[in-house]
Amino acid sequence: MIRRIIQIDKEKCNGCGACADACHEGAIGMVDGKAQLLRDDYCDGLGDCLPTCPTGAITFVEREAAAYDENAVKAAQQKKKEIPCGCPGTMAKQIQRTQEDSSPTAAEVINSQLSQWPVQIKLAPVTAPYFDGANLLVAADCTAYAYGNFHNRFMKNKITLIGCPKLDNVDYTEKLTAIIRENDIKSVTIVRMQVPCCGGLEHAAKMALQSSGKFIPWNVVTISTDGRILSEI
Repeated sequence: MIRRIIQIDKEKCNGCGACADACHEGAIGMVDGKAQLLRDDYCDGLGDCLPTCPTGAITFVEREAAAYDENAVKAAQQKKKEIPCGCPGTMAKQIQRTQEDSSPTAAEVINSQLSQWPVQIKLAPVTAPYFDGANLLVAADCTAYAYGNFHNRFMKNKITLIGCPKLDNVDYTEKLTAIIRENDIKSVTIVRMQVPCCGGLEHAAKMALQSSGKFIPWNVVTISTDGRILSEI
């Protein structure tokens, strides 16, 4: 049948996940850091997700789509209640540490490696002098809390910018593009959490590198919620 249904522009999506949270029917999910309409029959066409999108990536279209199945939605919602969490990024869990993990020694005293201020992507001046010749660290703000040796492992000898696309409800691509384009950036390291919403930060940094027109070495590091390095690309 032809009916009104949402459409998501992946190029505009910043991966914040706000639309998935707003969709009571569970029609929208996060796939590879981007919002995606998972099932046509879960979308009621009312558009509760539209006003939550900070980038205007969601619109209505008229197309061939399965009819809205209220019974299937209710069944899925009931099943979801039986699962302890929805988004893995908001799952409550306790991390057990051994006494050895939690007992500091003199060698474990870590001095700050922060070399500039401000650190928030939204607040950093595009042409600040500290960007000249910098190795740039673009990090999800949770990473420094999850990974214990964050200062020495990632921040040392780098200019640090942090953000969270889900909480800020912004697309950092334009700001990061301007910083990379207008300054002599030597390298870019992206450090993100394993949760889906962090895909928005990774995507913004990669798009900024591409849009800047420069060829700059870059890598992505993914941190688990219990503080392990899962991958380095």
